[in-house]
Amino acid sequence: MKKQQTLKYILCDTLSAMLAWAALFLFRKIVLEQTGFVDVGGVFHDSNFWLGLIIVPTGWLALYTIQGTYRNVMRRSRLKELIETFLASIIGVVIIFFALLIDDEITTYRNYYASFLFLLVVHFTLTYLPRLILTSRTVRRIHSRQIGFPTLMIGGKRKAMLTYLDLENQETYSGNIFEGYVSVGQAGEEEEELSKVMPRLGTLDDLRRLVDDNHVEEAIIAVEDDERDLINKILLALDCCGDIIIKITPDARDLIVGSIKQESIFHSPLITINNRLMDEWQYSLKRIFDVIFSLLAMVILSPVYLVTAIIVKCTSPGPVFYAQERIGYHGKPFKMHKFRSMYIDAEDAGPALSKDNDPRITPFGRFMRKVRLDEIPQFYNVLKGTMSLVGPRPERQYYIEQIIKRAPEYMLLQRVKPGITSWGQVKYGYASSVDEMVERLRYDLLYLDNMSLTTDLKILLYTVMIIIQGRGK
Repeated sequence: MKKQQTLKYILCDTLSAMLAWAALFLFRKIVLEQTGFVDVGGVFHDSNFWLGLIIVPTGWLALYTIQGTYRNVMRRSRLKELIETFLASIIGVVIIFFALLIDDEITTYRNYYASFLFLLVVHFTLTYLPRLILTSRTVRRIHSRQIGFPTLMIGGKRKAMLTYLDLENQETYSGNIFEGYVSVGQAGEEEEELSKVMPRLGTLDDLRRLVDDNHVEEAIIAVEDDERDLINKILLALDCCGDIIIKITPDARDLIVGSIKQESIFHSPLITINNRLMDEWQYSLKRIFDVIFSLLAMVILSPVYLVTAIIVKCTSPGPVFYAQERIGYHGKPFKMHKFRSMYIDAEDAGPALSKDNDPRITPFGRFMRKVRLDEIPQFYNVLKGTMSLVGPRPERQYYIEQIIKRAPEYMLLQRVKPGITSWGQVKYGYASSVDEMVERLRYDLLYLDNMSLTTDLKILLYTVMIIIQGRGK
């Protein structure tokens, strides 16, 4: 359903962009050049017209993707649709004029203004009307209970039951389809009423599995007053479950740390926790920058890759590269690649962290770690999308289990992709013990609070300085 809806948006946006471009050419030919309908066919003999039919729609789709238009297409509102389409239209038309039309021969500058306003109005109208139809149709289907969103109720007592009844009986149905509820304590007689309308699926220890198994898109926290101390634990668990929407009963708002917003006035009075750390356009630009920078780095550093590989191979027996399983975005394991800096039997006795003068590290490996040379194969991980240039360093599950016993907030780091470099890496370097991992955690949590493209750029610049100065730990 979501993929089909997204494809509909993309198809409509593509056709709208093509029609608006064709309309602009006809307007300039018929009205501005005042040829009337006599020489309309000349438009179709213009190579720029056909080239624009390919380039311009592609550019519009790229802009919409950066804006986040095609994310959560089933949850778009008509007002938000109007505002976002208008803003994107202004930005896109300005780009088209400066990139494609500014050098055109004109008889008067009024032609520029007329062309700009014409394209803006036509493009906005042709784009917004199909979107309005698609969004309105989806909203009607949700309100009429034809479609909805798999939802998990967290809490099983009186407040959970009241929240369920409120959602089911509200004047404008919000689309919550309850898969079941999760107990936050021992199941008892207080849960009997709720268990009649939805199944009990498990406890908080089962939360992550239940979200995956039931393809949950929303989680509603409705706990009793004497269970409020569990909210932080619930939020930590849900933070690692992907981009699900988390809502909470408003009387617990003082327990929430982060950005919150009130839901639609027509819906049940729940507070939605905003778990997106940046705006959509920043996420998109971050990914674009990751890909471009990594491609350039791999090309420019290709001689360094070759020389390093030869030295690693010649200075110690074993493979050139080393792949190790780490835990990444939303708790998913992945293989992180590095140039091998240790002897091949370094962890025969089990996982161990490197220390100063570690005998397991090869002489050349010690140099590579100083200048971060062992990390450069991770540009491949960035291209694959399992890592980012900047983000908390990924750890092995073995050490994560030890860290969360002392600092459960470590799980918050899984809200973002792990990175080649990080605030913690710049300030603290490699950790040689779990104590140091916990200490470094402070800086990585600061990164989450201050996450932005500007922060990423600063961290990258400091990383380059560390590499040049050979201050890597």
